[in-house]
Amino acid sequence: MTAQSLPDPRQPDPRLPYLAELERKALWLSTWMIHNANHVRPNHDGMKVGGHQASSASLATIMTALYFGVLRPEDRVAVKPHAGPVFHALQYLAGRQTREKLENFRGFGGVQSYPSRTKDTDDVDFSTGSVGLGVAQTLFGSLVRDYVRAHGWGLDRPEGRMVALLGDAEMDEGNIFEALMEGWKHGLRKTWWIIDYNRQSLDAVIREGLYSRFEEIFRSFGWDVVVLKYGSLMDAAFAEPGGARLRAWIDTAPNQLYAALTFQGGAAWRRRLTQDLADDADALALLDRRSDDQLAELMGNLGGHDLVNLLKAFEGADNDRPTVFIAYTVKGYGLPLAGHKDNHSGLLTPAQTELFRERSGVPAGREWEPFAGTRLPEAELRRFIDRAPFFREGPRLRDAARLPVPQDFPCPRQPTLSTQAGFGMILNELARSDAPITERIVTTSPDVTVSTNLGGWVNRRGLFAREELRDLFRAERIPSTFTWDFSAEGQHIELGIAEMNLFLLLSGLGLSHRLFGERLIPIGTLYDPFIARGLDALNYACYQDARFIIAATPSGVTLAPEGGAHQSIGTPLIGLSQPGLASYEPAFVDELSLILAHALDYVQRDGEAGGSVYLRLSTRSLEQPHRALTAELADSVVAGAYWLREPGPNCEVVVAYTGAVAPEAIEAVGRMAEDRRDVGLLAVTSADRLHAGWSAAQGARERGERGVQSHIEALLGRLPRHCGLVTVIDGHPATLGWLGSVHGHRTRALGVAHFGQTGTVADLYRHFGIDARGIVAAAQGLSPERPIRQLSLVAG
Repeated sequence: MTAQSLPDPRQPDPRLPYLAELERKALWLSTWMIHNANHVRPNHDGMKVGGHQASSASLATIMTALYFGVLRPEDRVAVKPHAGPVFHALQYLAGRQTREKLENFRGFGGVQSYPSRTKDTDDVDFSTGSVGLGVAQTLFGSLVRDYVRAHGWGLDRPEGRMVALLGDAEMDEGNIFEALMEGWKHGLRKTWWIIDYNRQSLDAVIREGLYSRFEEIFRSFGWDVVVLKYGSLMDAAFAEPGGARLRAWIDTAPNQLYAALTFQGGAAWRRRLTQDLADDADALALLDRRSDDQLAELMGNLGGHDLVNLLKAFEGADNDRPTVFIAYTVKGYGLPLAGHKDNHSGLLTPAQTELFRERSGVPAGREWEPFAGTRLPEAELRRFIDRAPFFREGPRLRDAARLPVPQDFPCPRQPTLSTQAGFGMILNELARSDAPITERIVTTSPDVTVSTNLGGWVNRRGLFAREELRDLFRAERIPSTFTWDFSAEGQHIELGIAEMNLFLLLSGLGLSHRLFGERLIPIGTLYDPFIARGLDALNYACYQDARFIIAATPSGVTLAPEGGAHQSIGTPLIGLSQPGLASYEPAFVDELSLILAHALDYVQRDGEAGGSVYLRLSTRSLEQPHRALTAELADSVVAGAYWLREPGPNCEVVVAYTGAVAPEAIEAVGRMAEDRRDVGLLAVTSADRLHAGWSAAQGARERGERGVQSHIEALLGRLPRHCGLVTVIDGHPATLGWLGSVHGHRTRALGVAHFGQTGTVADLYRHFGIDARGIVAAAQGLSPERPIRQLSLVAG
């Protein structure tokens, strides 16, 4: 609503009766959903949803004001996880959700416990669940919106706000503060965070004065701060004689006391206030003019429960600046458990729910009807909803056309090269291209841009900032390898050292086609061992079905001199197990070229046909093979494995390797070939793709689809049963250890299962038994009939 269309402050807002009725219905429906899930259709898993009951209630007023009064279709919202029932109830009232799914809340196929972009069918902008992440996602979504518009895309559509609804205890999450810093650096704008300041965490009442700390923090980062402490009933009472004294009491009351009196009700409020205000006749008269119920209503009329003051605050905010609203609320507002410190795990009993149904005016047997028992005609309410700006334009999900991948995709040809260096060369060549997809690539890195070989790309494509900033070293003619110019045309977003921010930004960039109707191809880089530092955000990004490519380098104990703190071990298992993420670890740059070309297409595919891509790369320079990449070989590289040395019909041993240990595997096979017949060498480019294909094929056969065979089943199907498998990776041995289960071959899985230390590559490979000698020794152990004569001669 523009300033010109704001309601006349001298006249009642004509929307208020409708909003009050919709708030009442949302509170009832969300309460009934939770009651139905716990008492009528219990899950029988011992897990109750009391947290939903109390937290949803505290946000019902705020969410009603937003969705039916303030928000526009272009706005994007991250809803506090436990407010999911109110969100679904509001969507149901708007005709965007079905009764069947509401009745099945927390059941299979029903609405999700926490709003989900991919699992729910109503209008979810951002998934939530792991607290703090949805909040920060709105900040990075705002930066992505600015990136898109700065490049001249989507200017025919209105510029929306990014809105997050969060709890005060949620502000304990460190990733929120990391995000605030990044928002300040990049000139954050058009972002609202609305803190449900109910002063209760999951286990207790929060510390006194926390709101003032919030104010200081946000103001220091350049945010506007709007404190919504009092409702309009309180404002009116403060204007009466004795009102100033009542306000002073409210301002100094301890959080626990306020919560306890709220739970106890009007009589308890009267006893305590009469005692504490006994020396002020005007304040006592103010209390006497109100019944116990009216007094309870007054003291519960905090800013977050007052439609009048909420609308004034939201519609009076400066939309271009980041703004935080600290909205005082009562957890469990309107319910019998309001204010009780145990209400997070508390639930209304069936008897309490029945009383609440009667108080809500809902006739028995009509609990699920959206407008049953309303005090306004249903037709009027429906017309009001239909005119609500947020819902007026129908579904808000956008999409964008897929971009073709160039046929002449770059593939560096050098005698020796590392996959990390090859990755940088490929991007550098893409930067020279005028292919449409190149304009949509946006790279980012947490202060390791140069050391992950993105420097060439940045030199050609520049860094992004809404305001131009030229490289001072270049302007002063000081020699430098890299050009660090910032402009609105730049295609690299530089971040500080915070991996959570990296994955949240990649998530926002990877949702651009859904949020803004403009496709971006995000590519992020970081050090492989530090994936774990951002793992929660990576999982969150994949859960949202955001699409991006992450190049993690350097990896493993191959990063020998850096020591154990920088040597990744379990990251291949992350790639193997993370849903929505296809993981690759090529050894050679021609493999990487094929995989990266595939990845640029894969991240654009809809649904389960696509996803994000993780490339585990290395700084170890390897001698590159000179070979023709046939279509069959290219398909096998992308599918996850190919024979570097084909096994013969009487094969006794196969060595399967992944990544930088290729030279050791090749040497070992050469050493044992004289004493083991028809030895095979399997190059595994993706344990993840092999395992996913194998699992899918097994499932298909179990469903009766005969003849289905996975890629790894076909590759290993030619091996005789007596053949042994030695697998080797610079990572956890379980990554490849499952290969023996495909056809029942005896397997010895080599890898790294303990923290490393400083040393040379040869030192550490020998220590962990992943050098050529270790591989040969493992082969000897699998087939001990005849000694491998070269075992004692193997290097190391």
